[in-house]
Amino acid sequence: MDGIIDIKNIVKSYKLYDKPMDRFKEAIHPFKKNYHKEFVALNGITLSVEKGDAIGILGKNGSGKSTLLKLITGVLTPTSGEIEINGKISAILELGAGFNPEYTGRENIYLNGLMMGYTREKMDEKIGAIIDFADIGVFIDQAVKVYSSGMFARLAFAVSINVEPDILIVDEALAVGDARFQTKCIDKMKELKSKGTTILFVSHASEQVKRFCNKAVWIKNGRIEAEGDSSEVVDLYEDYMRYSNLENSDDVIELKESAEVSHDDFVIPSNPDILSLITKVNINKNKFKTFDEVEVEVEYEVYEKTIPGLLVGVALYTPDREYIFGPNTHLEKVKIPDIRGRHKVKYVIPSLPLLGGTYQLDVGLFNNEGIVCLDYKQDVVSFNITNKYFSEGLVYINHKWEILN
Repeated sequence: MDGIIDIKNIVKSYKLYDKPMDRFKEAIHPFKKNYHKEFVALNGITLSVEKGDAIGILGKNGSGKSTLLKLITGVLTPTSGEIEINGKISAILELGAGFNPEYTGRENIYLNGLMMGYTREKMDEKIGAIIDFADIGVFIDQAVKVYSSGMFARLAFAVSINVEPDILIVDEALAVGDARFQTKCIDKMKELKSKGTTILFVSHASEQVKRFCNKAVWIKNGRIEAEGDSSEVVDLYEDYMRYSNLENSDDVIELKESAEVSHDDFVIPSNPDILSLITKVNINKNKFKTFDEVEVEVEYEVYEKTIPGLLVGVALYTPDREYIFGPNTHLEKVKIPDIRGRHKVKYVIPSLPLLGGTYQLDVGLFNNEGIVCLDYKQDVVSFNITNKYFSEGLVYINHKWEILN
């Protein structure tokens, strides 16, 4: 074993009892009768994580993701197998985990630091940066039992990423919190990654995994289904998720020529967590022929002085949400206006290669290379393609025929 985290053939199983009394009856039964059912949460996981890796962990609820992270952090012990950790771990597993609800936020910062092996003097040096990052104001000196889930997330993240860990484990922490907080967290995680910190990142937002992580692991029913390059594993996982739910594909889709959430005057929202919004999306028409030109105008507003790394993405789907194509301005190195005000960009497909059918467009505003979503409009525009019969399938591919004999 030579990685910063080495896991060999880990199994974690639980005994499930129908009634609390069954546990006692099993313990005293003279013939060792079983009153439990065994549930295997992880079944033979083997994984090696190298120093500096950012690994996304994917899987449906109940697949074993959180169990694996708890084994790595030592919260749980394996039923069998070996885990070797070569570094200091900082983890955000569940909101409130590791916090004493009767202590204030400040006292819990010291408590968590001491649990990681730091002296009080060392934590005195770090507490200013932690409090600034958490940004929860006077609540830092209130008992954490009165905190909202967002405050818990802010404080937990602030502590975890400001104690210089060798390994940072984040389990769905970014699901709680506004876009501003997510941006700050991602920026800090990027900084840690650039310094060689190993990151294990669990998120149901698979695009975050694709864009932030260099590797990914997909866990299915307690086993590793796939591992490797993050983009490839995410594509496999999304394909599985898409086609394992085909029974929901008969939803009625309402066609729209354009979508608008328009403001006559530019007004900055009173909610400071709203950084940018899509205010209008228009398409040049809603009935096309194959090879027609498609023009989509996206109007958006920026409420910050500037949003570094702002990008627009346009995604094309079928009505049953099969993903066809999804470029964005960051990937194509197009810089869009990112300063306060109202702006408009145009997305053009010069020659639409799709064949007959109904199609939908999603439009999103993101920053941080697409990791943090600022605003997203699903099925914001729909359109039809109709043709006289000249080919079959979903997309027209340029081709030629040759007579060889």
